[in-house]
Amino acid sequence: MATLILVRHGRSTANTAGVLAGWTPGVALDERGAAQAAGLPGRLADIPLAAVVSSPLQRCQETVRPLLAARPGLAMETDERIGECHYGDWSGRKLAELADEPLMEVVQRHPSAAVFPGGESMPAMQARAVAAVREWNARIEEEHGPDAVFLMCSHGDVIKALVADALGMHLDLFQRVHVDPCSLTVVRYTRLRPFLLRLGDTGELAGLAPRATPGDGAGGDGASAGSGARDDADGVVGGGAGAP
Repeated sequence: MATLILVRHGRSTANTAGVLAGWTPGVALDERGAAQAAGLPGRLADIPLAAVVSSPLQRCQETVRPLLAARPGLAMETDERIGECHYGDWSGRKLAELADEPLMEVVQRHPSAAVFPGGESMPAMQARAVAAVREWNARIEEEHGPDAVFLMCSHGDVIKALVADALGMHLDLFQRVHVDPCSLTVVRYTRLRPFLLRLGDTGELAGLAPRATPGDGAGGDGASAGSGARDDADGVVGGGAGAP
């Protein structure tokens, strides 16, 4: 099946302020986040993209804007299912304040039981995101073939939950996954299992370009792993100094 590049949005004003943004409107990229987004076209220059799908939130759409400007023939699709977790009453609050909430320990140690007041549960967030990825994978492969690559721009907790699903890892372990702002996480989906090709990558991606000879790799089950250098603290409720 297709290869998915998951991009976490660039550093936002909420990240800088240590606020849990959630679906709060008007959260934009800060100066560093804008610079990170400006670097995406160069990092992805060797990768033919069949589609770009974004969370509807401003910080994600701003992140992919330079990439779309560099590829005029590439349109952006929006899918609410890869939008941020609905944190409900926690949205807009300082992470330092939330650290004292009893629910935060549940989020850290037993996230599969976490339900945000006035919001959604973490399992519900994972379920909708996984459903979106699976549907988009099938659509991209049908329209562009099994070697197609597509990109989704989303949020820290969502990407971590998708990685957990790809690895067959329980959601209670997803806090062990780290993704930096504007890092790229790459999953290759095949008929039998997904392969994690990159996790939180902040470097070059030329190695992800399709092979010159279609069909090499016995159905796409071969995968090479890579790791990226750590950038900003992961700004999710799962820990870190920033906010998603």
